[in-house]
Amino acid sequence: MAADGRAARTRAVHDFKRAAIVEAARRVFAEHGLDGASVRLIARAAGYTPGAIYFYFPSKEHIYGDILNESLAALGRAVKGAAAAAPDAETRLRAAARAFFVYYRDHPDELELGLYLFQGIRRRGLTPELDRQLNGRLIAALRVLASALRDFAGLDDDAANLETVALASHIVGILFMDKSGRLETLGFAGEALVDHAIDTLVERLRRP
Repeated sequence: MAADGRAARTRAVHDFKRAAIVEAARRVFAEHGLDGASVRLIARAAGYTPGAIYFYFPSKEHIYGDILNESLAALGRAVKGAAAAAPDAETRLRAAARAFFVYYRDHPDELELGLYLFQGIRRRGLTPELDRQLNGRLIAALRVLASALRDFAGLDDDAANLETVALASHIVGILFMDKSGRLETLGFAGEALVDHAIDTLVERLRRP
């Protein structure tokens, strides 16, 4: 029993320190980006030595992978939750697309960090297994949109995937224009443009 108690305390301390490192890394990545961040900067932000960081993570990329993995999982939960509450295919499509926008609107640093996933020259340190896992998280979130498109418009898999990626790309573009302040300069709001994109897609797919 005593051994079990010590093991539980050791695990709790390990989890606490690991969580502190991840939280510090979030701040460092948000300020410096993945390329500008370093294990030394993360260690300083967490209040640990660089050697202590390496005890928990072999590289800053592995910390990044941990953060992005949870971010994409949270995105998937948001999109699936919004779609599950919708009463029909059209409403499910609209709700899932808007949930994708809202999640990244409310977590802009996660969107910016997530884009490193698509830049092959910056995948240093990510194992093939982690790379597949991260891509799988994103695909799972987009699959909800594709499913709603198939149900709403009777699209086959290829057409549904095409429309899904096109809509997601459109939304990401709106998010960046919004974050940079360009939309405000041009007199538009991100929410209005996302709604317009969804309305346009729905009306186009509704036509015989």
